[in-house]
Amino acid sequence: MKVHFVGIGGIGLSAIARFLKAKGHEITGSDVKRTKIVEDLEALGIKVTVPHSRHCVDDQDLLIYSAAVKSTNPELKQARHKGIEVATRLEALKLVLQDKRVYSVCGAHGKSTTTAMLAEILQSSTLIGAESKAIGANCRVVADKKLIVFEADESDGSFLNSNPYCAIVTNAEPEHMEYYDYDTEWFYECYKDFLMKAKKRVINAEDEFLCSLDIEAERLFPSKDIKNIRYELVDGEPATVFELREFGEFSVWGFGEHIALDASLAILAAINEIGIDDIRENLKKFKGIKKRFDVLYRDDKLAIIDDYAHHPTEIEATIKSVQLYAKLGGYGKITAVWQPHKWSRTMDNLEHFVNCFEGVDTLVILPVWAVNEEPRELDFAKVFDRYSPILAEKIKREENSVIIISNNSQITVDSGVLVGFGAGDITYQLRGQK
Repeated sequence: MKVHFVGIGGIGLSAIARFLKAKGHEITGSDVKRTKIVEDLEALGIKVTVPHSRHCVDDQDLLIYSAAVKSTNPELKQARHKGIEVATRLEALKLVLQDKRVYSVCGAHGKSTTTAMLAEILQSSTLIGAESKAIGANCRVVADKKLIVFEADESDGSFLNSNPYCAIVTNAEPEHMEYYDYDTEWFYECYKDFLMKAKKRVINAEDEFLCSLDIEAERLFPSKDIKNIRYELVDGEPATVFELREFGEFSVWGFGEHIALDASLAILAAINEIGIDDIRENLKKFKGIKKRFDVLYRDDKLAIIDDYAHHPTEIEATIKSVQLYAKLGGYGKITAVWQPHKWSRTMDNLEHFVNCFEGVDTLVILPVWAVNEEPRELDFAKVFDRYSPILAEKIKREENSVIIISNNSQITVDSGVLVGFGAGDITYQLRGQK
């Protein structure tokens, strides 16, 4: 087939595009700007048009578009004019996953990490909503395996289209409630429907909602199943060592109890497919996720870490890991740079956000990454006054420092640990990229 992707530079659509390209389909795409993801797709031989243009839609068999694309998009209108079939990402998942044995991972927190861990354990095809460092991409195709590990997304209900053979749920904390019309009952119904679609299920049984379900599932009780956790630095990279039930000791990249939890869920899911000794060795192949506790730079004075955390629960977990990293690495103070992601998320979780930065020495707050939302009224300086925050316009990365630009003044951070939080363009600011 000839398949065109509108918004191909997004992390979700780019994974599907890579997957279909590897399967032999002819892929084209478009996006609003040229990014590293777009350049990587072009290196694979995928023609990408920047910006959007109706002229790049001609004789394709199918057009797939992201949730961010509006009905007025010229390519979408051109496809309908020419009678080309159009599908949302949600609808396209059926095409990609319909004949696969899918290990589908979902949850408010940890799903990308758990997906990438499980993909390395099983050495399988995978589609991830983030870039796995072990793969160097967000997609891998293993030609002789029908099994695929897939990161399912509850933010738009598309996890219900993931055709799960095995459903793995890390947690079910309400998130993306704007999609569910702030109806918690409906939100939980969708999670239950997702689980019931699967033949096998692995759940975090200490999650308040998941523990209430009367379903057949492999249940992980982190507080009693995971024991003797310890942390190490290996060549400057974090590692968590832990014991799981009667299976013995495991070592996995990353710091924190949440890392041990994610790894344990992946291990319990993989037992369906391979032996425990192979699981133990393959888990070591996991090297982390780009933008998840991503150590961008380190020397004797300074460490710079990029983290995708944009929900307060995630930020709290990462700060604990940063504190541990600072202690083991001999660093001093911790500077947190937060780029709030979406006004709706910020306002819905404001009290939790106010409390989640405990443990940092300096808090820097960047402008909200609005994602097409209208601005709201919020006095960040007043609401977060306990931290005496620095309200900054942007940050600038130098080779061995980060410059905070605020009110036409510059503050240089060249020691301690600086960690950036957010799902917007803060990751490019930290990397010195456009």
